[in-house]
Amino acid sequence: MNNALSLLQPYPFEKLRALLADAQPPAEKLPISLSIGEPKHPSPAFVAEALTANLDQLSVYPTTLGIPALREAIARWCERRFGVDTGKIDPARHVLPVNGTREALFAFTQAVVNREPGALVLSPNPFYQIYEGAALLAGATPHYLPCTQENGFNPDFDAVPADIWKRTQILFLCSPGNPTGALVPMDVLKRLIALADEHDFVIAADECYSELYFDEAQPPAGLLSACAALGRTDFKRCVVFHSLSKRSNLPGLRSGFVAGDADILKAFLLYRTYHGCAMPVQTQLASIAAWDDEAHVQANRRLYREKFDAVLDILGPVMDIQRPDGGFYLWPKTPIDDQRFTRELFAQEHVTVVPGSYLSREVDGFSPGAGRVRMALVAPLAECIEAAQRIRRFIEAS
Repeated sequence: MNNALSLLQPYPFEKLRALLADAQPPAEKLPISLSIGEPKHPSPAFVAEALTANLDQLSVYPTTLGIPALREAIARWCERRFGVDTGKIDPARHVLPVNGTREALFAFTQAVVNREPGALVLSPNPFYQIYEGAALLAGATPHYLPCTQENGFNPDFDAVPADIWKRTQILFLCSPGNPTGALVPMDVLKRLIALADEHDFVIAADECYSELYFDEAQPPAGLLSACAALGRTDFKRCVVFHSLSKRSNLPGLRSGFVAGDADILKAFLLYRTYHGCAMPVQTQLASIAAWDDEAHVQANRRLYREKFDAVLDILGPVMDIQRPDGGFYLWPKTPIDDQRFTRELFAQEHVTVVPGSYLSREVDGFSPGAGRVRMALVAPLAECIEAAQRIRRFIEAS
């Protein structure tokens, strides 16, 4: 067996199951889960119609590169969304369809990391655990950048020593962040691109929550926005990951894309050809319909805004809690240890959240997730309100 498998930590939800295993919640209270970030809003009907209308494509082997029409739709969306000049994203060179960002983030790391002593993969801390596991199985060492409230829940990139940057092969960004909801500002993105040029590393921007934000007039910037602002039309050392899961409530479609540096994507395509993970043609055709429509995405954001407004109104008086910049998570402080809070809340109110310490790593005696919990506002509005009321009752009774 690959001996690097022994380095992998249990996934946060495995730890959560163990934590709650012998807890006995009140049977008269229906369970409410705020733990898993699985969208529960209805999937767009027109996407399902496009999928079923093309089931004859089940008899066709898909290609790893994907059909031109999908890559063209993705390129158009990127240009519209991130202010890239028309025609600067070449669908044949700058875009690659993938089966969701989770699979792509892991595979990308295997393709990009050069197995050499001292290789580092940098990620925010707390973080999406795929970054860590992908680094370890690629033969690199994860290096964690703490995201504290004092720094707006973003890493303090200015505090990273030059010798760390020199050993960095991939810098993972997540904006809006999971679990913090923080956005990486445009000026920081530009500085990071300069650092990537100076030290020759790849920026891998996980932007799967990019379409969940609050101000319709100000969509958050992404890595492609920074490239466009810099006139960086080759997207050198810059790669972004996007998905229909959160944007369009289509987690079961397993459809996303990677876009950016053509040389990197050429090598990644070679890797994926051997990996054997082409997207089914009927899925690609349904994905075109989703990327070409914004009305359902705007409706999606309205639903999340309603839930954030309602839940923050209930919990604001009893918790240290803030509205995030984007995404669908809340990241409040807990009045007691985060694992104890999670277990007792479940036992008393039948509401499930995730301890923040399960989503971060302790470095030099400090875990930036400890003393917090992640709440995913994915349930229907009424359930989110009920969950918030139960959480408030739990805190007030403690």
